[in-house]
Amino acid sequence: MIAISLRFLAGRYHATPWGRHVNEGAVEWPPSPWRILRALIATWKRTQPDVPESDVKPILETLAAEAPEFVLPPASTGHTRHYMPWFKKGPDDRTLVFDTFVAVSREAALLVRWPNASLDDTQRQTLSRILANLNTLGRSESWCAAELLESELRPSGSGFSDILPGSTTEGCHVTPLNSRDVPDDHEIVRLLCADAKSAFAEDHVATVTETTGRGRKRQTSNQRTTLYDPAWNLCMETLQLHKEHWSDPPGSRWVQYARPRDCFKIEPKRERAAGFSPRGRSTPRCIQVARYALDSTVLPLVTETLPVAEAARRALMSIHGRLTQRNGVRGRSAILSGKDGHGNPLSGHTHAYYLPTDEDGDGRLDHLTVFARDGFGPDECRALDRLSKLNSGRDAEARHPLRMLLLGMGTLRDYHPGPLRPSREWISITPYLATRHPRERGGRRDDARFWSIRTDEELATARESGHPLRRRVFSNSQGWLVENLRGEIERLIDQREDLRGKLSADQVDISPQTDQHGAFRINLPGSALALRPIQFKRFRRKPGDDGGHRLAGSFHIKFDLEVQGPLLLGSSSHFGMGLFWPFHRDTEE
Repeated sequence: MIAISLRFLAGRYHATPWGRHVNEGAVEWPPSPWRILRALIATWKRTQPDVPESDVKPILETLAAEAPEFVLPPASTGHTRHYMPWFKKGPDDRTLVFDTFVAVSREAALLVRWPNASLDDTQRQTLSRILANLNTLGRSESWCAAELLESELRPSGSGFSDILPGSTTEGCHVTPLNSRDVPDDHEIVRLLCADAKSAFAEDHVATVTETTGRGRKRQTSNQRTTLYDPAWNLCMETLQLHKEHWSDPPGSRWVQYARPRDCFKIEPKRERAAGFSPRGRSTPRCIQVARYALDSTVLPLVTETLPVAEAARRALMSIHGRLTQRNGVRGRSAILSGKDGHGNPLSGHTHAYYLPTDEDGDGRLDHLTVFARDGFGPDECRALDRLSKLNSGRDAEARHPLRMLLLGMGTLRDYHPGPLRPSREWISITPYLATRHPRERGGRRDDARFWSIRTDEELATARESGHPLRRRVFSNSQGWLVENLRGEIERLIDQREDLRGKLSADQVDISPQTDQHGAFRINLPGSALALRPIQFKRFRRKPGDDGGHRLAGSFHIKFDLEVQGPLLLGSSSHFGMGLFWPFHRDTEE
């Protein structure tokens, strides 16, 4: 038996069946044996021209003598649309072209096998060398890795149990019908195969008559000319076929195969959510991240992070309410709103975060990331998909609407752009707002403005002198904010399973980000722009909100191990405040 495994390195296989137009949206699956043989010939002539034809032809004749069978990996179909220059109506004329492809896992292998064929050791070595150089199958974007398999071995990463005839393997089996009845759960597909009797014939060798000399010295000779090397029917190019008006390539034959009807159906697998789960609770694998690009004639400033985040929450809650409306009553999403059915705030910080960010360093918001640790349900995903614009109340927004372009959705394991990347070091890109106000009275007061005690020794001296304080006090608001932030990090470590027991809040290095005058400064990544926390809008549109009255600062945090983003701490963190950005010294400095 001869068996070949093919892995598509880009996760896509692009090929149009013979006789079909590219805009029909048809895709050749599995690859036709005719295409595979031509790919082997092209690879041989391009990469190993020193191998003689006498060594390669017997191998190809063996493969052409039998219609192979296939084992297909799980796959689905997709397509892209683009406009190509046509020039039919002018230099600016364009025509719409569909590029249909089969999407497969990069690690999964497609198995092609000839059960009744065999090669000797020398021929197998020759075929192995050719397959090692085969890098595309189908169109040029169908990158592949091919491997000749031993009858006792499995293709690496393919998931097949074995390749022995009659064995049970994963994937869809596609076999020639050979006059058999088609099972109910299968369909007929035609694949172009080589005709062993005529595929290697030289039917397109032309005889050219040449005449030399005159009169009695005139001589006529016939010379054979070939269009291709080798001059097989199998090597005839498409342009020549069209020129000679061939409907099917000479040397080919059509073979009917039985293919499972559900070969493009992928069964979802329930897995644990990526990254972490709160309090050790496992969650099913689901959409956790939605990523948008912001578009407007005038984009909002980074100082308007909180109003844009609030606008995103309002818009998504409104869309979700309309989608889930029943009998005139709108539905409510606890994940999007952060409140239960009775209007009480949720605990655990597993509901949605709305994170507007400036990622090109121009001082204006250009992306929005919506993240929920517990994941979004089907109705929330529908709302995320329909979000197309925001109304944040900015000046001139009626003339310059803020539009949203959905870039992608996925899990934190598979999709962690921008603020969701892992890092050891993090820097503030929005103000950290304290979770409470300093206590100015009582035995546990935070006397940050009246005392200058900095060290434990000074605190012990104060207690010996009869000072009533029972805790450390700070010389300024920076020290108080550092301790407040450390308490938030301790809460974060306790909530996240991937950090609990691996980190200690006392060992986390927290340093304020200040200018030469000691005032807090927020340095935006990739930009020379520096802002003060007071420049950010910090009041929510909620009655009684006091975010603008809370102490605010900016900090640089260093952990002992990589922490998966997003890292949001403090008050109004679900609306973009207290957002820290992954800091990598090799790229930032």
